[in-house]
Amino acid sequence: MTYTNPLRDPQDKRLPRIAGPCGMVLFGVTGDLSRKKILPAIYDLANRGLLPPGFSLTGFARRDWADQDFAQIVHDSVKSYARTEFREEVWRQLAEGFRFVSGDFDDDEAFRQLRRTIEELDQVRGTDGNHAFYLAIPPGFFAEVVGQLKEHGLADPAPGSWRRVVVEKPFGHNLQSARELNAILASVFPSGSIFRIDHYLGKETVQNILAMRFANTMFEPIWNNNYVDHVQITMAEDVGIGGRAGYYDGIGAARDVIQNHLLQLMSLVAMEEPTSFDAESLRIEKQKVLKSVVLPRRLDLATARGQYAAGWAGGQQVIGFLEEEGIKKTSTTETFAAVTLHVATRRWAGVPFYLRTGKRLGRRVTEVAVVFKRAPHQPFSATSTEELTQNALVIRIQPDEGMTVRFGAKVPGTATEIRDVNMDFAYGGSFTESSPEAYERLILDMLLGDPPLFPRHEEVELSWQILDPILDQWAAKGKPEPYGSGTWGPESANAMLARDGRVWRRP
Repeated sequence: MTYTNPLRDPQDKRLPRIAGPCGMVLFGVTGDLSRKKILPAIYDLANRGLLPPGFSLTGFARRDWADQDFAQIVHDSVKSYARTEFREEVWRQLAEGFRFVSGDFDDDEAFRQLRRTIEELDQVRGTDGNHAFYLAIPPGFFAEVVGQLKEHGLADPAPGSWRRVVVEKPFGHNLQSARELNAILASVFPSGSIFRIDHYLGKETVQNILAMRFANTMFEPIWNNNYVDHVQITMAEDVGIGGRAGYYDGIGAARDVIQNHLLQLMSLVAMEEPTSFDAESLRIEKQKVLKSVVLPRRLDLATARGQYAAGWAGGQQVIGFLEEEGIKKTSTTETFAAVTLHVATRRWAGVPFYLRTGKRLGRRVTEVAVVFKRAPHQPFSATSTEELTQNALVIRIQPDEGMTVRFGAKVPGTATEIRDVNMDFAYGGSFTESSPEAYERLILDMLLGDPPLFPRHEEVELSWQILDPILDQWAAKGKPEPYGSGTWGPESANAMLARDGRVWRRP
C-alpha cells in the first residue's frame, strides 16, 4: 500500500511515495554492505518521512546480542554513514521497531523465533504481515536461507499482505549457476516478489539517461549509427581489493562489474523508447538489447584483461594484486576487463560498444561517453582543426554527477582556430536537493513493490550468455597481463581500440 496526500492527484509523480505498513528482516547485519549502505539508507528514508511510523527492522546473525545491542550497531552505522542529519526524535521512533534474532542459517529454532518475532511486530507495530527478507549474505547461503523461510512458513503471506525477498549480486558465476539460483528463488517466491539489487540502477544519473533521451527532442534524432561513431562505458576505481580477497579472488572484474552494472548501462543507452516506464515495458526493451548483442569473432583481439601490479596510486606506493593478503601467487583473477560488443539492430549496426572496468586505475570515475562521427566535410585548413577531436556526450555517473557536451568552437582572435570546448551540467549546481543514495531509492521501491529498477531473471541470464564465451576464452588463455597501479590498464586494452582506429577517453 502506498500513502500520498489525499488532497492531491494520486497519479502526480511529483508527490513523495511513502511505504505502507511493513517490516524488513536483514540477514548479514554485520557485513560492510549492511553497515555502510543498507542501515544508513533505512535511517535516511525514515528521516525523509518515507517509511511508515511502525516500520520494523529485524536483524539476524550469529551473534549473542539483545535488541539493544543491535540498536547500537545500527546507531553507529547511521552516525558514520548516513547522508542526512541525525535527528533524535526520528531515531527513537525507528529504534522502537528494532529486533534481533540470534542463530545460524541451519538453526531451526532461530527461524521459529524469527517467525514469533514477526508475528509480535504485526501486533505491536502494525506491520500487517508485510515483510521483506533482505539477503545481504554470500550467494552460497541463498538456498539454505530461502529453504528455511519456506520450511517455517515465513515466505507465505496471509491474504491481503505480502512477503518479498531481496538478493544482492553476484547472481551466480556463470549462466548455469544463475539458472540454478533463479530456480531456487522461484521455488519459494513468485517472480513479482523477487528483487535483485543492482545498485547502479538506483543512481540518479543512471535514471537520467532515460530522462535525457526520451524527455528531449535534441538527442534522439542523432542517437543512431548515422551519427554515433562508438560508445565507451567506463567504471574505474583507484583503490585495490582491500580486504575483499575472499570475495574477489575467483570472481574478477568481468563478473563483478561487466555482467551486471555495465551491461545494464549499455541496455539503457541502446534500448528503444518503451511504451511507458512501468517495469514490464522497460524490461521488454532492455531484453531486446541484450538479445541483440553479438560478440566479435576474434575474442582474443576484441577483449582485454589485466592484473594490477605495484606502482603509485593517490600519491603513495602500493602493492600489486598478487601481493595482497589472501591472494594466491598463482591467481589468474583479472582486476581489469575490457570487451567490445555489437548490438545487431538497425539503429546500432556498425557501432561498437566498448566496456571497461578496473581497479587501481588513474582515478575513480564511472561514465558513459557517446562519441559522434566527424563532420563529413570541414571547410577549414588542417592546421585550423588540428586540436579538434570528435564531438561527445558524456554522462558522468560518479563521483561528480552530471553531463558534458564536447564540441568545437572558434578560439577568439583574428586567425581561424577551432578547439574543443565543454558545455557542462552538474547536479550539484542545478538542484538544491542532494541526490539520494541508490540504496534509498531501491529499498523504498522494494517496499512499495515497484520493480522497474530491478533486473528480472531473464536479464540476468541473457547477461551471462554474453559474458560466458569471453570468460571461457580467457580461462584457456592463461594469466592476465600486468599493468602498473595508477595507470589506465594493460596495453592490450589500448591495442583493442587501436585496431579499430580509436582510443580510450582519459576521464
